[in-house]
Amino acid sequence: MTLDPPTILALTVALAAAAALYLAIEWRSVREPSLLFWSAGFATITLGSILALLRTNGFLMIGIWFANGLLVTAHFLFLLGVARFTQVRVSRLWALMVIIWFGMLMLPTDLPWSKAMLGVQSLLVALPTLRASFLLRPHGKSLSIGAVQLRYVLLFHGSFYVAKALSVLIPGTLIDLASFKGEIIQVSLVEGAMAIMLIALSMTGSERYRREQQIARLAARDPLTALYNRRALDLRAPRLLAQVSPAQPGALLLIDIDNFKSVNDLFGHTAGDRLLIALSEMIRAVVPHGALAARLGGDEFVILLNTASTEQIVDLGSRLREQFFQLTSQTFATPEPVTLSIGANLFDLPPASLSALIEQGDTTLYETKRGGRDSIRLVDRTGVSSYG
Repeated sequence: MTLDPPTILALTVALAAAAALYLAIEWRSVREPSLLFWSAGFATITLGSILALLRTNGFLMIGIWFANGLLVTAHFLFLLGVARFTQVRVSRLWALMVIIWFGMLMLPTDLPWSKAMLGVQSLLVALPTLRASFLLRPHGKSLSIGAVQLRYVLLFHGSFYVAKALSVLIPGTLIDLASFKGEIIQVSLVEGAMAIMLIALSMTGSERYRREQQIARLAARDPLTALYNRRALDLRAPRLLAQVSPAQPGALLLIDIDNFKSVNDLFGHTAGDRLLIALSEMIRAVVPHGALAARLGGDEFVILLNTASTEQIVDLGSRLREQFFQLTSQTFATPEPVTLSIGANLFDLPPASLSALIEQGDTTLYETKRGGRDSIRLVDRTGVSSYG
């Protein structure tokens, strides 16, 4: 079987249809909008390539104008997919490309218009493709291998169509869209088939990598508060604790809500969940850069600092207690006030383990609770101090 234009188009139909089906199946599983746009783009290429085969039977309007219009539409859909993937809004003016092309249906379809048509169509394909490649630039963050590959495949593909548009200006160039004659057209068919395969592979790789990253982030987060969970804290704490020294003490703060059960009993568990979320947002707001904050479970939270002082711990704890009490006193009328108890341990040597450090914090927190709640109890090198 020789790679004549009809054979290449048939191969393109098979590749594009397979890519459209695979991306549609992926979309049904994860409901990522980018996958839907990309699947629609490949489905459009499939239809356009089928229509392009009809031109050899004399159906020039369908085989040339509509087929090439669908190719422009497909690349517009690719741009929309990349925009959703990168979470960037694109101007609605891009949709004018498709309207411009189908507006050219009023022009004649004879041979003298072949060059003009090919030039305009090539530019209308190149512009959204290059724009999509630009959207995939790193933005200060490292990209996955699939996203990097997609970026450069789109860049090459768009650049090829720019060169294709410029080539029509070369005098004496043979371009016959009706019978696929001319080296430019034949090279374009081969490039198109290869680009479809590479773009499809890059798109699926990019989306799969991002989904894996999202799953990893979700696995490290408490589903209610979005703070780190205990497993994530165990993984991240050793590096932070290793930085502790007499010149750079560390600290662990265990935070527990006083009378939290009253909120659940009187106002329902939904209200209790809202209170936990509100506290997590307060913690996020006061925790300094480089520290770790996590929800250990229930109404117990932990903050781990790698650079701390008595003054800093007292200030951080006092701000949390004040903000929290201001919220609960206005929202929940309970027999006993809903407040925070904090047990803090300041240390200047790396502990044996995070578990050992949390056990010390639990002891300090227990003493805080036993001493009347609604206070901070701090254990450091000088002894024990309480701040109410």
